[in-house]
Amino acid sequence: MEPDRWHGVEIRHLAALRAVAETGSFGRAAERLGYTQSAVSQQIATLEKAVGTRLVERPGGPRPISITEAGNVLLRHADGIVARLRAAQADLAALADGEAGTLRVGTFQSVGTRVLPEVIRRFSSSHPGVSVQLKEAEDETLLAAVEAGELDLTFIQLPIPDGPFEFADLMHDPWVLVVSAESPLARHTTAPSLREISGLPLIGYRTCTSIQHIETHLSLRGLTADIVFRSDDNGTMQAMVAAGVGVALMPLLAVDASDPRTDLLPLNGKLPPRVVGVAWHRDRIRSAAAESFVELAAEVCDELHEAVPAAVAG
Repeated sequence: MEPDRWHGVEIRHLAALRAVAETGSFGRAAERLGYTQSAVSQQIATLEKAVGTRLVERPGGPRPISITEAGNVLLRHADGIVARLRAAQADLAALADGEAGTLRVGTFQSVGTRVLPEVIRRFSSSHPGVSVQLKEAEDETLLAAVEAGELDLTFIQLPIPDGPFEFADLMHDPWVLVVSAESPLARHTTAPSLREISGLPLIGYRTCTSIQHIETHLSLRGLTADIVFRSDDNGTMQAMVAAGVGVALMPLLAVDASDPRTDLLPLNGKLPPRVVGVAWHRDRIRSAAAESFVELAAEVCDELHEAVPAAVAG
């Protein structure tokens, strides 16, 4: 089968035809395009060969050249092609500038509640042409999605396992002991010791990274948590505390501090804070939109950290 000759048509050929049509000569077309006259003549000849018909009448002598009917038909299509090319150029420029496209972001529950809404509000205001797609999952799933190219970046709990990732530390999230407002513990100003906490009925996380953090920390000190209920939903955990089922060790970001049914007791350094960060693939180009998103996330997290009462942060 003979190859399609139209595959040889190039944008520069169409631009040459347009210039010849508008100036009425190869010489003036060459001046406009910055080519030599012979180069323009060659481009037109190549275009005619590709489309299989004469596009320019060359009467010779002093008589002006003219565009054939076929040439005028092709020019009408060429205008649309060039317009689409310019639109593509503008779209790519906007994408490079972080003003267009789609940003795919991973998150986990507490960040999705306390951090992400404000980040998206600010990002959407400064980048109205960028669509943000969100995925909520556990840390391992989110990192796998970044590695597979399904996410551009993700909020994550640090440290993260070795892999093709780079990350930024956003904030240190202190742990608090959540107790029922009706519990005698609510009259305390600070949480009891970890040994005393381990003897209390404890509501713990089921599968998320936080439970590994807490139970590993306790086990290294020879303590075993008395877990009476497990859930990965922060609201459910706090509701169970309010109902008197037990107490809960939770990161501050995960707690609704305005809930009058519960009180928060600072741990005063009894548990190292949870470190919240954002990660991306080190071998992929980070778009300007992604960089801006990370900067805004850091800004929002700084403001949240500054708003934490010193007693709780301690």
